[in-house]
Amino acid sequence: MANSLKVVSLEHKMGLHGSPTCVMQYEGATGWLIGEEHDGMAAMFTMMNNARLGVGAQGIGIAEAATQHALAYAADRRQGRTPVGEGRGPILDHADVRRMLLTMKAETFAARSIALACAVAIDMAGATGEAECKARAALLTPIAKAFGTDTGISVAEMGVQVHGGMGFVEETGAAQFSRDVRVTAIYEGTNGIQSMDLVGRKMMDGGEAAFRLLDEIEAHAETARGRHPLMAEKVWQASESLREAVEWLVAQSDMTARFAGSVPFLRAFARVLGAHYHLKAAMAEGGEGPRVKLARFYVNRLLPEHAGLLVQAMAGADDLYAMSDAELCA
Repeated sequence: MANSLKVVSLEHKMGLHGSPTCVMQYEGATGWLIGEEHDGMAAMFTMMNNARLGVGAQGIGIAEAATQHALAYAADRRQGRTPVGEGRGPILDHADVRRMLLTMKAETFAARSIALACAVAIDMAGATGEAECKARAALLTPIAKAFGTDTGISVAEMGVQVHGGMGFVEETGAAQFSRDVRVTAIYEGTNGIQSMDLVGRKMMDGGEAAFRLLDEIEAHAETARGRHPLMAEKVWQASESLREAVEWLVAQSDMTARFAGSVPFLRAFARVLGAHYHLKAAMAEGGEGPRVKLARFYVNRLLPEHAGLLVQAMAGADDLYAMSDAELCA
C-alpha cells in the first residue's frame, strides 16, 4: 500500500544506569487528518471522556477483584474467639474485619452505579442529541473517573489490611491489586484535574445540570419515605446540603476559591450519589434483603462523610496561601 504509514524506527540507546531506552522517530512518516480542521481539541476530548469513564471502570474492576479476594481469605482464615457461633470462627466474624468488608462492598457498589449512570447518559446523549443528556454525561464523567479510581485504591488498600501481615506476602496476591490500581488516579487527567473540571467548566451553566440531578435524588427520596423513612430522610438532607454547596460554588467568581475545595466537593457529590443509588437498590429489592442491609450500612456509616467534605469545599483558598512559598518550603 503506497499510502500506508511508514514503519516508525526505534533507536535503542543506553540511558541512566545502562538501561536501554526507545526513541520514536517520525521522519518520513505520513499523517492523515481525522475530522475537520481546527476541531482537533473537540475530537480529543470526545476520546478523553470515553477514556476517563473506562479508567474509572478499571478502578472499579480492581475494587471488585480485591473485595472478592479479601472475602475469600476472611471466610477461610480463623483467628481468635468471634461473637458469631462458638469457639474460633473465621476472621470475617470479627467486628472490625466485618466493617472493612462491608465498606469494600458498599463503596464498590456506589462507584459502579455512578459509572453505569454516566455510561447511560453518554449513550442517551449520542442517541438523542438532547442537551440535557449531554449535560448529564459531562457532569458525571469527572465524578465517575475520580471516584471510581479513588475507590479502587482505597478498597485494594483495605484488602491488604484484611489480610494482615499476609497482605504483604506475594503468594496471597492482595498487594498486587493495590500496586495495579494506584496509577489509575493519574491516567487520563489526574483526579485533581477531574475535580477542577467539575467545579469549573461543568458549573459554567450556573449549576443547572447539578440541580436537575439533585431534584431527581430528592424526588426519589420522597418516594422512598414510605418504605425506608430513616434512610430516605438522610439521603434527602444530604442532597440539600450538596445543593447549598453548589449554590456557593456558582456564586464564586474567583476560580481559585472553587479549585481549593474541588477535591472534597467531588467526593461529597459522589457520596450523595452513592447513597441515592444504594437507596434505589433497596427500593427495587423490597423486604429486608442484602441490598437493603448494604444500603443501610452505606447511608448510616459512609454518607455522613459528606458533611465534613462540604465544609472543606466551601472554605475558600485563603488558608492555602497564608504561608509564603519560603515558609512552605522551609
